[in-house]
Amino acid sequence: MKVLRKKPEEKGEVDRVYRILKDAILRCQVLPGDFLVEIELARLCKTSRTPVREACNRLSQEGWISQIRHKGYIVPALSVREIVELYEFRKLLECHTAEQAAEIASVDDLAAIAATIEIEQGRQFRLQELVEANEEFHLAIAAAAGNRRIYDQLKFTLEHVRRLDILGTQKDTGWVMHNEIMKALEAHNPIQARKAMTRHIDDSRDRMLKLFGT
Repeated sequence: MKVLRKKPEEKGEVDRVYRILKDAILRCQVLPGDFLVEIELARLCKTSRTPVREACNRLSQEGWISQIRHKGYIVPALSVREIVELYEFRKLLECHTAEQAAEIASVDDLAAIAATIEIEQGRQFRLQELVEANEEFHLAIAAAAGNRRIYDQLKFTLEHVRRLDILGTQKDTGWVMHNEIMKALEAHNPIQARKAMTRHIDDSRDRMLKLFGT
């Protein structure tokens, strides 16, 4: 049986379209509830419908969009269940990474983590910079904790968090700071680091439920 393989240029085009569309979702240029049509996406990406279809299949498998048979795709609306499950999964990953990082993080690790949230000490900043700093902070802790599998899972999870944060800042300019986590890490106190991370994630979840739970 002959196995058909994609040409490298075909796979490259699908990857390019996938990145364009996913970036549009993550940056909230495409919003929950928006309807997507292949021919319009092809025009946007300056390509044919075939790579758009394959890219959308990947996005659908990852849960970013849902297919509507014979019509197109839709970006799913946010749900309370989705928000609760997302932040529960974060706690499973990040309470562990905070605890581990508090135990084993080096001076250089702690300096790198602290550098990501220097922006929170200033009086003037763009909300987009806060969103980016938040993701960098949590990934820096995971990197210091030293478990690559957890890091990879967290990186994917924080993509969903980033989108929620961007949507959240469009409704409310409030923010959940990170100073208590940082203090516990610098004190090399694993118990307090876990507690601080738990409070941080719970507060972030509650903010999102307040904004999108109705």
